[in-house]
Amino acid sequence: MNYISAENLTKSYGVKTLFKDITFHINEGDKIAIVAKNGSGKSTLLKILMGKEIADSGTVVINKDIQVVLFDQEIDFEGELNVEEFMMTLDSAPIMALKNYHHALISENPDDMDKALNEMEIHEAWDLENEMSQILTQLKITDLSSKMKTLSGGQIKRVALAKLLVETRAQHRHTLLIMDEPTNHLDVDMVEWLENYLSKAMVTLLLVTHDRYFLDAVCDIIWEIEDYNLYVHNGSYGVYLENKIIREDNMNSTIDKAQNLYRKELEWMRRQPKARTTKSKSRQDDFYETEKVAKTDTRKEKLELDFEMKRLGNKILELRNISKSFGNKLLLKNFSYQFQRGEKVGIVGKNGAGKSTLLNIIQGLEPYDEGEIETGETIKFGYFSQKGLKYKEDQRVIDFIKDISENFPLANGRTISASQFLRLFLFDDQTQYSPISKLSGGEKRRLHLMYVL
Repeated sequence: MNYISAENLTKSYGVKTLFKDITFHINEGDKIAIVAKNGSGKSTLLKILMGKEIADSGTVVINKDIQVVLFDQEIDFEGELNVEEFMMTLDSAPIMALKNYHHALISENPDDMDKALNEMEIHEAWDLENEMSQILTQLKITDLSSKMKTLSGGQIKRVALAKLLVETRAQHRHTLLIMDEPTNHLDVDMVEWLENYLSKAMVTLLLVTHDRYFLDAVCDIIWEIEDYNLYVHNGSYGVYLENKIIREDNMNSTIDKAQNLYRKELEWMRRQPKARTTKSKSRQDDFYETEKVAKTDTRKEKLELDFEMKRLGNKILELRNISKSFGNKLLLKNFSYQFQRGEKVGIVGKNGAGKSTLLNIIQGLEPYDEGEIETGETIKFGYFSQKGLKYKEDQRVIDFIKDISENFPLANGRTISASQFLRLFLFDDQTQYSPISKLSGGEKRRLHLMYVL
């Protein structure tokens, strides 16, 4: 069964083209991952399929018998709802049957209960209630009475993910599940559970992720967006890499041949008189086509990190017998650690174990109950946090960086301007003068990283 057919889609923002004349089809049972550089149009393509964005040209035909649901990087919710109420805002017959059943339990009205039980049977909602409970448990959502506004960013993402999976299960229609970075804010156990759930589920899936292992476990088709085109690879991430290398080798070979021919034809063009025969006009047209291929730029931009760092003193950071609790929940007890110069430390632990709390304690953003922290005099903290970039409405990229400094020192002793510094982080001149709000999710994270450094 065909779910979606797209023909010759083109999308640009101003003079920046994301993709051009791309054509693709999604069929029932497909599990597709999209890979591309940040800012290449992955999230935009998902929004076009959802009807949240409009392509500049081309057509998208969505089968009228399917439903498209999206797990987005930005979650909309009403803060006063608790988790259970948020889950129950789904618009489907089984969910409505479940809501009526819960109301009947509270009202204790026999007529309401008879009606509710009948609806539960008709819409097969008993299994749905059980599955909802299992999904919430696996995603470590245990307190359904918590208000959404009190949850952390990671908890909100997990509740939204649970709601999406339940919605997919609750729909009796054919469903296309679109997921944009679903593994963000999930610990290792949750990622493994989600891998297993999606690989076994009878769902049609379109996925954006930077986690190649998750991609390999779940998807068997890869769409690659590069140089405005869409390439389809059937198989694993490894197959995609092999195909990409072969395509680039073929392109380089074609360019080499075109460059050799271009040099010969350029001599001919220079020798020819202005009045040309039909035959020479045809050869002239061929020359311009050859010139276009010969001058194809295959260079890949690479992010550069070559700026001056401040010298560290002998004292870095020492934690002595740090303890921290939230109410009755003990996170840290008599924890001590002395950081060494150049050391690189990773923190692992389940969601809620206290990883972010420890980072906040180290930086002085969170008080601790007992213990002592000694920070070296030369130490500066750079914090790349889950909460993302904070910026003024309509603030331009260049102005955001200039607020830090107009000039930046490099390791070789030279100084570069804010604009040159942005180019090192792959922000071209056009992007630098765009509002931050117009950046893709990946570009915002790259700007955030640059800001921290």
